[in-house]
Amino acid sequence: MSEQNLTSVLKEERVFAPPPPFSLQAGIGSMEQYQALCDEAKQDPEAFWARQAGELLDWIQPWDTVLDWEAPFAKWFEGGKLNLSANCLDRHLANWRRNKAALIWEGEPGDSRTLTYQQLHYEVCRFTNVLKKLGVVKGDRVAIYMPMIPELAIAMLACARMGAVHNIVFGGFSAESLRDRIDDAQAKMVVTADGGWRRGQIVPLKDMVDQAIDGLNCVQQVVMVKRTGQQVAFHPGRDHWWHDIIDCVDANAVPEPLDSEHPLFILYTSGTTGKPKGVVHSTAGYLLGATYSSKLVFDLKDTDTYWCTADIGWITGHSYVVYGLLSNGATTLMYEGAPNYPEADRFWKIIDKHRVSIFYTAPTAIRAFIKWGEKWPLRHDLSSLRLLGTVGEPINPEAWIWYHSVIGKNRCPIVDTWWQTETGAMMIAPLPGATPLKPGTATLPLPGIFPEVVDREGKPVGANEGGYLVITHPWPSMLRTVYGDPERYVQNYWTRYPGLYFTGDGARRDADGYFWIMGRVDDVLNVSGHRLGTMEVESALVSHEAVAEAAVVGKPDEIRGESVVAFVTLESSYTASEELKDTLRQHVVKEIGAIARPEDLIFTDALPKTRSGKIMRRLLRDIAAGKQATGDTSTLEDASILDKLRDA
Repeated sequence: MSEQNLTSVLKEERVFAPPPPFSLQAGIGSMEQYQALCDEAKQDPEAFWARQAGELLDWIQPWDTVLDWEAPFAKWFEGGKLNLSANCLDRHLANWRRNKAALIWEGEPGDSRTLTYQQLHYEVCRFTNVLKKLGVVKGDRVAIYMPMIPELAIAMLACARMGAVHNIVFGGFSAESLRDRIDDAQAKMVVTADGGWRRGQIVPLKDMVDQAIDGLNCVQQVVMVKRTGQQVAFHPGRDHWWHDIIDCVDANAVPEPLDSEHPLFILYTSGTTGKPKGVVHSTAGYLLGATYSSKLVFDLKDTDTYWCTADIGWITGHSYVVYGLLSNGATTLMYEGAPNYPEADRFWKIIDKHRVSIFYTAPTAIRAFIKWGEKWPLRHDLSSLRLLGTVGEPINPEAWIWYHSVIGKNRCPIVDTWWQTETGAMMIAPLPGATPLKPGTATLPLPGIFPEVVDREGKPVGANEGGYLVITHPWPSMLRTVYGDPERYVQNYWTRYPGLYFTGDGARRDADGYFWIMGRVDDVLNVSGHRLGTMEVESALVSHEAVAEAAVVGKPDEIRGESVVAFVTLESSYTASEELKDTLRQHVVKEIGAIARPEDLIFTDALPKTRSGKIMRRLLRDIAAGKQATGDTSTLEDASILDKLRDA
């Protein structure tokens, strides 16, 4: 880490108060209510979380100790027993929710299914018995590599029901990446599908599985869903069709009483190089974090139809497609395919069709929507929406304003949420009925979460000074370790600031206490001794009417340390030219200052992104430096973009 502190340059003055009609119906409808919760948590954090655990979760056996903290290892609710699957399903069967839609599914080709809580419970119980029939026992690891279909949610809930540890691998990863994750977890079984649909093409998932497990002794069984119907290899004795084996079991599966600290899942962080880093989450603490944050931040009502566009292969899908929503008895929607297939209005069509009321997506997706044009959302009735959300990275203010005005019609609050795979649940986010919003900031911490912005010495910085984001107190949904490598857990998260969790993000805190995330520290530019967050320079570029999206990286510079390189996609009505390059450079100088002026500005039709919509900046850094792109590129949505950028 560089010795200089971060310099924050983004300035945003606009404030949007919660709409009064929203606040009137909200669970937390005022800053006074929010502050009362924060005060309760600050006075006695353990008592606060004990109250939340008692009110939000169903326990089979009460806990003895709220928190056992031997830094940096935490145990929450020791002595307690519960079952996550029962909290997500069984407890809703005792009331009217048994006939409520739990899961609405939309396939890319246009097929759809709806499962009530009663029906989902039935399917989960049956697949729990499939796992047992095929020799899986409590504590075994089960790898899941599937498209976004209901069986994915069924499989993970079944693992949780019997105490198997699931290891979901995003369906866009290569066979080699899948192999690394299966091997590291020593998974006993793989659950997959013959294929999945993506932009009208088949993603050959079973073929990838066959390549991945060739020569791996740990995998004993493979179960596959028939989704696309193409021919796949079948290995008798090892391979099983879901539809065949599910008919060989009954639907009676009593949920296993599991210790609060029983591992629920391993999730390997995206973009890893070398040995994958498996983040381990526990059962009780993780479920509490997902349930609590879903209820507060989404202000969930029984009448809501909620849609998070994330793939379940990422932590957002774990927490905010499945577990946090079902635990609250909500209706959650899953979509299999791409946002622009068959046309660029697919998301808006789905919202219109299913009358979605809460929509949670990524800033990169929003910037793509802006580029595609307002005509697409304007074709559809989006009046069912009452709340919008963003996740995955900081949202630049201009994208926030577009989202608010075009999609939300200036009446839907936006919850801009900051959290990580490692935190398990949201940490900093507005409560939509209470928190005044400022475009570009995740606003304030949730009650019970204690973040701070510190300098390189670990001392808190002043208002509007850039620094490093840390969490000062353990929280229930925190990661427990790195699978099989506790030393890596300590080294990665706890050694930079002993006793404090280092998030790896730069941030500043404004005079109102709002947190502004400046991006990953490893995405920081070091220009003439100033450490600038790439997100802030990108926001300046996107604030120009010609720019649809921008990604900024650093290139080695002998004099200044690094120079700024900007990759820019234009709005459809603008044409690339040297004159426009100069205009955009001057715009950055005007918005931020000469220190952030892009040395190189490269126009491109598209940016290299994963299927989940994240820009792969490490590849852009390689291109800017004139190097061959390194590391795993299997999750790229369109690998041809790299060749076009090299030729630009």
